[in-house]
Amino acid sequence: MMKSNMLPISPEWGIAILRIVVGIVFLVHGYQKLFLMGFGGVAGFFGSLGIPLPMVAAIVVTLLEFFGGLALILGLFSRWIAIPLAIDMLVAIGTVHLANGFSVSNGGYEFVLTLMAASITLALAGSGALSIDSWLQDRQASGTRKGFVTAN
Repeated sequence: MMKSNMLPISPEWGIAILRIVVGIVFLVHGYQKLFLMGFGGVAGFFGSLGIPLPMVAAIVVTLLEFFGGLALILGLFSRWIAIPLAIDMLVAIGTVHLANGFSVSNGGYEFVLTLMAASITLALAGSGALSIDSWLQDRQASGTRKGFVTAN
């Protein structure tokens, strides 16, 4: 296979694509909860599922998905935000989707499982290219090297 010198071939770019797309999905779902359903609508749904403290859960999940999705798109604290997003999807599987089987066409857990796996991958792999996380890491590393050189 011939490699092109025009585009860098790196796992960092693959992770970046995954992070941005998963971030968009979470942002849109959070947007729907926040601006279309509202906290009351989400709490009503959660209450019908028997989730304890449905209003608190609604606020937490809605804000997590909206701002967590935004953070993933930007690549800001990606490893840390991916953990509660994975837990969010695990709870969604257990409370809503598992009883419906695998197929997403029946309201199953197929899609939610994919989001959980992607979130776990981001928690393990980091944010990849084109992220604020990598920019901050590069900035910190170059600042450390400068300080080290100056100290000598």
